[in-house]
Order: sequence, then structure tokens, then C-alpha cells
Amino acid sequence: MSDFEAIDSLLAGVGPEAGLPSPQVRQELRERARLSKAQVARALGVSPSTVAAWEGGRDPVGEVRAKYAYLLDGLAAKFATDTAPVVLPAAEPAGAQAPAATDVPPASPAVPEEGDEGDEVEALAVPEPCVLCGRPAAHRVAGFAQHLDPADCQAAVAVPPAQPATAPVRSETAPAGKPAARTPRTTRPSECSKGPARRAFQEPSGPGDLIGQAVQAALAEHHGDVEAATAALLKRAIPDAMRLLDETRKGARYAVIAHPWIPDILRKQTSRGADQIWEARPKWTRAELPPGRHEVTALDINGAYLSALKTHLPLGQLEHSTGLPHDRRRAGVHLITPPAWEHETVLPNPIGQRDEPGPLWVTEPTLRLLLRLSGPKYGLCAPPEIHESYTSGATENLLEKFRIALKDARDTAIEQGDEVTLEYVKAMYSKFVSTMGESNYNRELYRPDWMHIIRSQAFSNLWLKALKAHDEGLTVVRAMGTDELHVIGDWRSVFPEGRGVTEVKVKDTYTAGTDATEHVETEGEGEE
Repeated sequence: MSDFEAIDSLLAGVGPEAGLPSPQVRQELRERARLSKAQVARALGVSPSTVAAWEGGRDPVGEVRAKYAYLLDGLAAKFATDTAPVVLPAAEPAGAQAPAATDVPPASPAVPEEGDEGDEVEALAVPEPCVLCGRPAAHRVAGFAQHLDPADCQAAVAVPPAQPATAPVRSETAPAGKPAARTPRTTRPSECSKGPARRAFQEPSGPGDLIGQAVQAALAEHHGDVEAATAALLKRAIPDAMRLLDETRKGARYAVIAHPWIPDILRKQTSRGADQIWEARPKWTRAELPPGRHEVTALDINGAYLSALKTHLPLGQLEHSTGLPHDRRRAGVHLITPPAWEHETVLPNPIGQRDEPGPLWVTEPTLRLLLRLSGPKYGLCAPPEIHESYTSGATENLLEKFRIALKDARDTAIEQGDEVTLEYVKAMYSKFVSTMGESNYNRELYRPDWMHIIRSQAFSNLWLKALKAHDEGLTVVRAMGTDELHVIGDWRSVFPEGRGVTEVKVKDTYTAGTDATEHVETEGEGEE
């Protein structure tokens, strides 16, 4: 089948090359034809997330641009005789910036009761616009108005809106480090008026054995050469991870915005600099050990970033707010004044090691950890003071199918001694996390807020393991990064030993304390 025959088959089921219409018209044409992003992606030889990015404002280039224009022209011709035709704008030269539609974020959910953090379904007295299709919906899920039946959205999106929505008024952000005035939550559209791409799928299916198929194909291509196959798999880990994410999102309840408007605090201050988010990375060593010589065990926490994929992630575009209490149904980044920490001699500060006092921007896991430690169960510190936030409706299970697929492949690889698959899986989840921010290696997903949140969740998980060790009578000696915890005592009575993601393994053993000179290294492997 030629390059364009697959497209012709789509057009026959529901043409000359031209410039591309606006992103809004691209999406309207596809939705009027009742074609999913996955169907269009298969015909064009790209991923569904790439189609979503095109509908969010990014333009294809080269041969695929010609094929995409051919498809859109054909769809427009199909609807030319409709009573409400879609009119294409004048053709643009290749590479020109197409005007994009303004995305209208969903209405902010009501503040829930404290402690309620599930994906609850709330009946609405007055229907609100569905976050997926924009038509009236009678229910709200995890803070977003949505149709409970995907078929309702499929029927709704087939009819384009009569008029483009009016963009909301943009709110001003208070400078970092200064508490802002108490104002209600507001939404902010993109400064370049680009509607964010959404990752939503209507075709129910599962991820299948994409990981196993990729490994078998690489081994076959390199004639069983394990090193060459592994090197090839590591090079393609990022696009393969995105493909796996797409597969695990099929039939999902939520539409993920892959390229939303991002506030300045989440943008790098210089080309090689950092943004303003503090991830609370642990880097702590106990200043004083109990008297005597002690055997210290350095424990390696398995799959730290893999476990951290289960965290509260914002679904849509971040909304700015000041003067509001913490909403457990939402997630994002928060400007806080952290509480004083008076347990530095035995436990690391959960905010990490800071050189300067005062307010700072932290992520959702760090804020939730501080709130938890300030609660009646622990009472280890005062509550943090929240000055302002950028948040969206959230769920803890957004990447759960993706995480489980990677975990199952990892477990099977360990059981079978399959080092090729193990290294491939490690690269998939670690590079997935590290390239979803401002990276040239992953253009399909731009969520620096997710990157910081997942990293912070890994740091929070390590801190909680240090707290568990302390509460069980172990002496915590050191906590570093995502996966390094040094302890004195019978750690096997506290943590299960093994290579599973819920287990730990020995990375190093050494003696410390009075007249300690011996240092014995044992075999271990870090994952991140």
C-alpha cells in the first residue's frame, strides 16, 4: 500500500496538497469525521500524541506535512456540501506558524472535604461543559465536568461548536518569594494563544506486549548480540515509552493535556539554568553517631522513579490561586513558607537542605508530606504557610496502567534473568521522567510540572522510608537522592530484601564510629 492509500481508505470510509488550516479546524475536521487520533496516526505513520500536538498548534514538516494536508483537504471536501461546512483559511507556506485556537480550561471544582482524595463522581445540579468535548455534562469526576459514558463524548464531538469561546482574562502572578494578596483561583490562557494538545483515546485496547516485542525485534535485528541489541533499545527508549503511554491511555477516563500553558516559574531562567521549583532532594548525613563502632548498611531502593509514577498529577492547564486552603482533589506547585525542622540530628529535613530561608516553590508531594507530618498522627512540625498555587484537577492513577506495564515487564525480566529487557525498562521510565520537561529529546509531552512532581514523589518516598526506619528503632545515618538510605541495626526486620520495587537490596556495608577504619564494599546496582 502506498503512502497515500491508507489516507484514501480513511476518506472513502467517511483530494490536492495544500497549506495547513488552523489547529482548531484540524481538530474539528477529524472530529466531524468521527476519526480518533489513533486512526489518523496509523494512516500517517506517526503516534497519536503527535496528532494531538498538531491539533494543539505544532506544525508537521517534510513528507508527513504533505500527507497531513492531503488528509485535511480530503475531509474538508467531504463536508463541502454539509449545511454547516467547515471553511479552511487561506493556504500557508510550508513552515509558517499557523494561528491556534484558544483553549478554555474547565471550571474550577468546589473545595472538597479534607482527606477526600479519590476519583469521586459528583452529580451536578446544573450541567457544565465537558472537559473532553465541551457539551453539557451532568457529572463531575475528580473536579472536572465529564460524560460518564465515552459514547456520549463521541457523539458530542462530531458536531463542531458554532462559535469559538472567548478567552478568560489573564491574572497576574506575584513575584516568587513574596506572599500574594488573597484572591480567588483564576485561569490563564497561553501567551502565544496555542490551544494545548490533548492525549485522549476512544478505542478500547491494552498495551499488549510492546516491551517484549521490541526486545525480540532488537535481538533478531542484531543476530542475538546482547550488547548491540541493548544499545539499540536504549536509544529508542523515549519514543517507545511514549508509545506505551499512548497504548495504556486508550479508553481512559481523562483527557491529558500534553502541551499546556506553563507559568514562568516552571520555565528555565536561562538556557542552561533551572526554573524556580524546589524538589526537596534529600542530601543528608547524620552529624553524630552513637558512641562505639557500628556496622552501617547502605540500602538501595529499587525502582524509585517507577514507584513515583503513582502520584497526584494535574490533568489540565494549571490555574493560579492565592489565599485558598490546600485542596486534596487538585495538584500542582505551591509557594510556601516551610516550617522549622527541629529533628535534624536524627532525621533529614523533609524540605531538603536549603542555604536560604524564606518562601519557595514546592511540588504537590512535598506539600502533602509537610501537611502529613504536621498533622496529629506525627506532630513533627508546624503546618507550612501556603501563599499561592498553580494547580489543576488531579488524580493519583493517571499513569497507573503505564506503571504497571513497566513493573510487570521488570518483574518478569528479573525472574528470567533477562538483562536486556531489564535495562530497556529502566531506560524507559527514567528517561520518560527526565525528558518531559524542557527537553529536545521528547517533543510529544511538555509537562515540567509532572517532571518535578514525579521526582519529588521519589524523594518523598525515600524520606518516608527513613522515617519508618527511625520509628522501628534503626539509626538513620544517611539519605541521598532517590534511592540511597544508610542505617545501623537489623534492617531486615523492617524492610524486605530483594529486587522488587517494594523491596531493598544491599548496596554497601562499612563500619563507622569510634576508631572505625574498615570499609567493605558489596556488589549493588543503582537504578536511577
